[in-house]
Amino acid sequence: MRASRTLLGWSAAELAKRSNVGATTLRRYEMVGGVPSANLSVLLKFKSTLENAGIQFAGDPLVNPGVTLNFKG
Repeated sequence: MRASRTLLGWSAAELAKRSNVGATTLRRYEMVGGVPSANLSVLLKFKSTLENAGIQFAGDPLVNPGVTLNFKG
């Protein structure tokens, strides 16, 4: 999530606001290495918010995670 925010130029507070999730929850998830064991609905909110902003997730999240930004002209 942190890499995605960086590509978009968003702060943690911005992603939390756009995802309608608490900033404390986001910070807790970002502190965990790898995929956090978390509420699936919260992770899906972050994922859909980031994807709607142009983020594409690549690779295996456990072995070789990655993100790219799709510029939508």
